[in-house]
Amino acid sequence: MDAKQEAKRLFNETWNYLDNPERSEEDNIQMLHMAHASAYLWQSVGEPENFARSEWQVSRVYSVLLMGEAALLHGRRSLEICLDGGIEGIDLVFGYEAVARAYRILGESQAAEEYQAQGAACAEGISDEDDRQYALGELDTIDEI
Repeated sequence: MDAKQEAKRLFNETWNYLDNPERSEEDNIQMLHMAHASAYLWQSVGEPENFARSEWQVSRVYSVLLMGEAALLHGRRSLEICLDGGIEGIDLVFGYEAVARAYRILGESQAAEEYQAQGAACAEGISDEDDRQYALGELDTIDEI
């Protein structure tokens, strides 16, 4: 399997763990390693969109594990990649979402709300209705934290 295929496999497998509400502590560790491994591989074989998505996924894993500082580090990185690279659409929304989610976990509600609102504003520019609704739905889950 080449590096690109492995990066994709690890990315997708990480989501399988994220979607499992009955993860064990060992599953959480495995999920974290997979997310980082996928991000590492994308740095070698991907494009800026892949970099942003992989940083977003790592941030999401840390958010699920309630590790706010690490979630914020990777969320900011995802957002920075989008802003510096002119990446728009769902990837930009998810950059804002990752930062907002991390701030919510850290108990910084005002910052969370600001980034969540910026993400929602960006989502309005997504032309594909399904993508726009998915992005807005993910932003709404921040309020559940």
